[in-house]
Amino acid sequence: MPQTNIGGAVASDLTNAITDYSVAPMTTDGATEQKETTYINSKWSQQFGYYKQIPELNASIDAKATWTVGKGFQADDDTTQVLNQIRGWGKDTFNTILENLIKTCHIGGDAFAEIIKDPEDGDLINLKVLDPSTIRIHANNKGMITKYVQVSKGSVGEHTFHPHEIFHLARNRVADEIHGVSIIEKLEPIILMRNEAMTDWKRVLHRNIEPMFIYHLDTDDETEIAAFKAKTDAARGSGENMYIPKDVVVPEQVSMSANSSLNPLPWIDALNQYFFQATGVPDIILGSSKAFTEASSKIAYLAFQQTVEEEQLYVEEQCGMQLGISIELEFPASLENELLSDKKKDVESGAAQPNDTTAGSGQ
Repeated sequence: MPQTNIGGAVASDLTNAITDYSVAPMTTDGATEQKETTYINSKWSQQFGYYKQIPELNASIDAKATWTVGKGFQADDDTTQVLNQIRGWGKDTFNTILENLIKTCHIGGDAFAEIIKDPEDGDLINLKVLDPSTIRIHANNKGMITKYVQVSKGSVGEHTFHPHEIFHLARNRVADEIHGVSIIEKLEPIILMRNEAMTDWKRVLHRNIEPMFIYHLDTDDETEIAAFKAKTDAARGSGENMYIPKDVVVPEQVSMSANSSLNPLPWIDALNQYFFQATGVPDIILGSSKAFTEASSKIAYLAFQQTVEEEQLYVEEQCGMQLGISIELEFPASLENELLSDKKKDVESGAAQPNDTTAGSGQ
């Protein structure tokens, strides 16, 4: 007989059963001691797939590009005349080219356009947006870009561009890297978690309409079982009834009682909020019908305005440096003056004092 002495109990060792969360260390893709360092975005097709298929990602990137271009560019008469003649692929305008490039660099980290100039006087005559998955960046051992090589999508070969022949926007370039960083890189885990939760919830809702059944059949004959299965599946598929002899088949509906499982909706909602925080585009900008207070809406709008104006400044500077043109992108609509006006009204009405926001106001 086995011994049942409690003194024989042995404790387990779970020291390594649960590991702490950690982030893997990373190094930059900057130039090394070797003569040349190259980079090409091999993840573009996957990143582009996310943009095409994830509606909230698509809307966020489109909104950032639309608001950055704003009401369009402002420039002097000579510059405006030159830019108004740019046609891109034939039906573009300079504004749509900028919007395209901003979207592209958010999706893949980098956006490229071929700079085409008049061979006689060197004036800018066109900008042609290129597929970023076909552009390989080359940098020397000092970290300076030496050329861009366009890899053919077919088997035609390669074409080399000098740095001054390519207009290059690199999003959120860090340290000595020779390329930008895609916004999708940090959003991918949130996107996957949210869509997995929505897919799971979809299955739950479908089971409420078409519950799963277990059929206890009074036979083990495979031919009879197959025939019954075919009849049952056909009847359920067309929404018809099934009539069977008594006690030959005993149906059992597989179901879960109410509140027996976690409700995924709060989790999905939390992921939605986390997603828009990570993109830097408040969902109110995209027309969310969620309840907001007027004050919180204005603060969210004002915070978004800062990121848009930063992006506008970057594009304006790159146009000046790479294209030799001076433009100003006009912000669509600012709430800054309205916020200052509201504060002034609060002070005048006594609802707020001028020193309410000073360090000693709470003492």
